[in-house]
Amino acid sequence: MNNSARLSLALTLTAALFSPLTHAAGDPAAGAKIFPRLCGGCHQVGESARPGFGPQLHGIIGRPAGTPANYVYSDAMKNSGLTWNRETLIAYLKDPKGVVPGTRMIFWGLSDEEKVENLLAYLQSFQATAP
Repeated sequence: MNNSARLSLALTLTAALFSPLTHAAGDPAAGAKIFPRLCGGCHQVGESARPGFGPQLHGIIGRPAGTPANYVYSDAMKNSGLTWNRETLIAYLKDPKGVVPGTRMIFWGLSDEEKVENLLAYLQSFQATAP
């Protein structure tokens, strides 16, 4: 990766991490109730989170898609060019296969705006202590 690409990536990550748009407007407590039912079968979140059928989601906001070394991602995810922020997560939660064609994630999508916001608020609550 050349220096200008590194700089561009660093600026994008910095903007995503510190942008007010990064913070979800939902209810983290409601998201905590939704996460086990919709996401918990494949994903974990928290400081001790480990990958399962899907990657761990601790510290996902601002992370480039397909990058944690402890999970084997599909080529589609590794090559997606996405960085997980509010907009990309909303789009992905609504239509995973539309956002990343070829993803292995088996999820139909979530059209309920309130649930999406609550899940984002819940995931955002795990940012401060991300490794």
